[in-house]
Amino acid sequence: MTRYAVITDLNRCVSCLNCVVACKEANEVPIGSYWIKILRVGPNPKTPTSVYPDVEMYYLPVSCQHCERPACVDVCPTGASHKTENGSVQIDHNKCIGCQFCAMACPYGVRYLNEAEGVVEKCTRCYQKTNEGELPSCVIACGGSARFFGDLDAGYADFRGRLDENGNNISLLDESYVKPFTEDEVHTLPDSGNGPSDRFILRNRVWR
Repeated sequence: MTRYAVITDLNRCVSCLNCVVACKEANEVPIGSYWIKILRVGPNPKTPTSVYPDVEMYYLPVSCQHCERPACVDVCPTGASHKTENGSVQIDHNKCIGCQFCAMACPYGVRYLNEAEGVVEKCTRCYQKTNEGELPSCVIACGGSARFFGDLDAGYADFRGRLDENGNNISLLDESYVKPFTEDEVHTLPDSGNGPSDRFILRNRVWR
């Protein structure tokens, strides 16, 4: 089974907001709403006894996690929220009644009601692109070469990022761009039994 995901190298993310802008443009996200939010984690003390300026921080892009066991799908009374064959969670606007049960069930707060349309919206992981073998807009536009898209079941070697100077997609395992990482440096957002799919690489800092 395919399990598409986005892996973000947090040591490379500089909060340039290119992913946010590209997402809004590609998906016509309304003003005031976002499918990707960039959180600043920190500054926090590097050790329990550290004081400023001995601090650390990182930026954390958060969007729909396209969970393995999505609570939003379980609570949807009409079947509008559903999982697809590639593992992504989508919303059928023709079935959505705007009840927002899904938004209340989401542990990450990444859904919102489009009041003009009367339907709930969120990141689709650019389904119209990825279903045709393309990369999500946020990955293509990443200015820090921090975001990669691929199939978790195919391993890290399957994950590709934006184009390099030669017109080739950067690989997550290309050490000329991405520093090596270990499995204990790969994290997920808090799992409440829903199984978030996206992964975050963080080296030499405390995952919070």
